[in-house]
Amino acid sequence: MKSADTITGVSRRGFIKATSLSAGSLMFGLYLPARASAVAGDAPVQINTFIRIDPDNTITLLMNHSEFGNGAYTSLPMMVAEELDAAWDSIKLEPAPTSPEFYSPIFGEYLTAGSVSTGSSYMPLRTAGAQARAMLVEAAARLWQVDADSLETRDSHVINPAGGQRASYGELLAIISREGITPPEDVKLKDPADFIILGKGRRRHEGPSKVDGSAIFGIDVKLPDMLYGSIARCPVFGGKVVSFDASEAMKIAGVVKAKQISNGVVVLAKDYWTAKKGRDALKITWDEGPNAKLSSEGFYKEYRELAEQPGMLAEDIGDSVAVIARAERKVHAVYEMPYLAHATMEPMNCTALVKKDSCEVWVGTQYQSNDRTMVARLLDLPEESVVINRTLMGGTFGRRASKNADYTVEAVEAARGEDVPVQIIWSREEDIRGGLYRPLFVHKMRGALDDEGMPLAWHQTVVGQSIMQNTKHDPAYMVDGMDIYSLDGCLQEPFGVFPYGTSYTIPNHRIESHNAPKVGVLPHEWRAVAHTHTGIAYECFLDEMAHAGGKDPLELRLALSKDNPRMHALLTLLREKSDWDKPLPAGRARGVAARVYSISPIAQVAEVTVGDNGEFSVDRVVCVVDCGFAVNPLGIEAQVQGGISLGLSAVHDGNIDLVNGRIVQSNFHDYPVMRIDQMPRIEVHIMDSDEPPTGVGEQATTPIAPAVANALFSATGKRVRSFPLLKHGFKMV
Repeated sequence: MKSADTITGVSRRGFIKATSLSAGSLMFGLYLPARASAVAGDAPVQINTFIRIDPDNTITLLMNHSEFGNGAYTSLPMMVAEELDAAWDSIKLEPAPTSPEFYSPIFGEYLTAGSVSTGSSYMPLRTAGAQARAMLVEAAARLWQVDADSLETRDSHVINPAGGQRASYGELLAIISREGITPPEDVKLKDPADFIILGKGRRRHEGPSKVDGSAIFGIDVKLPDMLYGSIARCPVFGGKVVSFDASEAMKIAGVVKAKQISNGVVVLAKDYWTAKKGRDALKITWDEGPNAKLSSEGFYKEYRELAEQPGMLAEDIGDSVAVIARAERKVHAVYEMPYLAHATMEPMNCTALVKKDSCEVWVGTQYQSNDRTMVARLLDLPEESVVINRTLMGGTFGRRASKNADYTVEAVEAARGEDVPVQIIWSREEDIRGGLYRPLFVHKMRGALDDEGMPLAWHQTVVGQSIMQNTKHDPAYMVDGMDIYSLDGCLQEPFGVFPYGTSYTIPNHRIESHNAPKVGVLPHEWRAVAHTHTGIAYECFLDEMAHAGGKDPLELRLALSKDNPRMHALLTLLREKSDWDKPLPAGRARGVAARVYSISPIAQVAEVTVGDNGEFSVDRVVCVVDCGFAVNPLGIEAQVQGGISLGLSAVHDGNIDLVNGRIVQSNFHDYPVMRIDQMPRIEVHIMDSDEPPTGVGEQATTPIAPAVANALFSATGKRVRSFPLLKHGFKMV
């Protein structure tokens, strides 16, 4: 286990002091562009990240993006290493301090989300590496009294081919300091044809530490005199403590204290299991509040009724209402998607040390700046007095980007007044029953076909609980009262902050929306956000339209995407790679779905085998993705595999039931995840592209559910419109 000193965070001021030139190291300040140019790669640079080079030739990058299995700790260093000509094994990574210099140029906060880390960092970090290289070359040129253009760089060294001299980057620091060499404003970046790191498969930078156990996740943090806390929360969302009796808990050896906090009663002990035992011994009287009668079935009923009513108009191309009303060939359907839990392998946890005028937190978080803000607000401290030490994360899927910083705030509340570190660990049952959820949604679908069987009109009404309404993100994501996050993936044209549409062209296209009333169940982003429901409804209903019109489902998508070259080319390649036109034996069938998320088009064909008893296997998934230039093809393949696995788990088993204000499911026995023997063979094809890199972290989760549902229909003739599949007798084996 690492010592406390090695995992304690460092303030920006402290970092700069520790790595200044006077200390024998070199710090480079860099510039990150604004959002539009970060993706496009054509913007000026602004301060946001730092490179440190030490005399021992170690290169340390301060990472302003979180690592939770997304590969940020690999793809981002690759960008710097390429332009810096750095030896890969010399690069070390540190989480950046929570300071505006490190905020995302897209979000304006310290936030890792939306599959934008690679795209937003590509040009800035390449520029950072090139600036650093130019300074080192200039230092060597002055040392050897030669023209800088005559020098080469390789493996963290500057080389003079003519004179035979060679100097490590660390050896040149003194010259940079003495000569006052500064970063050049303009640097020439490498031609992609000369890349030796970028575009080549690179294994995970932090992988060895995860194998040998040296990696520090939030749950691994150990600090002197640390106490552990377990919290009893009301089983009904929004419920409050009326009174509690901790007498039995205090009899348990190792229990130190029991006290009330805003969200329940916390028991503090010398270890977690003792704390949990003490919590279980509490006697609490709860005021269950107004949510004790809530149920999923009640929401479905309410949402179905809302779907029958006119909603807020998000898109109205042509005149879908009139066209459908007079059409002879119509298709109608209602799709329903349940609540989903994140169910991360590492449950929620946070360690906090609260002093009179400061607070230090150790936590796996995607949303570092928000956590600091919420803690500062709770303790009435200036934000500068709150230090967030970001750890690695054992999964998140959006859960660790909590807007209310729930698990961080709880730890700080528990630690307040204790003067020692307190670690709060959520059990898996606590997280599944008391966490945040992908909202429940109902989609009413109506369509019309022309005489040729092609989609002529589309009318979709989306009903669900808003994720963004009445949050600090409301101004950006609520447009004319509509939560556009809930509509991402079903709009034909760009809308709000989303610069892309479905990639399909249907002449009459109408989307309406109802933000269901806010209830006690807390909605939250789940990997790929809206596409986890809009993608299913849209892609499955498109298949229904294809079937009604006598069209091949993939051919239909090719026809509808002819005005979108990237999607059209992707689907064309998918047809080839999936063997779409080759017949399959009886009981086996294919299904297709395509999506655009965070600019990146992606499409999948799923092959399934179905038995007479409803048991089925997903045998093969062929995925084609266009994410611009592929920074790390090996990382892209891993992200696709992981996204497909998560999406398959959700569509097969994923279901959170609310009954009498309580969540029914509690752990992996009743909220299962895929087992390795259920995993299909996955083939990943990355489109060759000269476009700047775009997202890939969430993309693969979006098409797999409708692709499998469509394949099951093709095999059985049974159309599933409410999920998960298991509730309809389809059991994945």
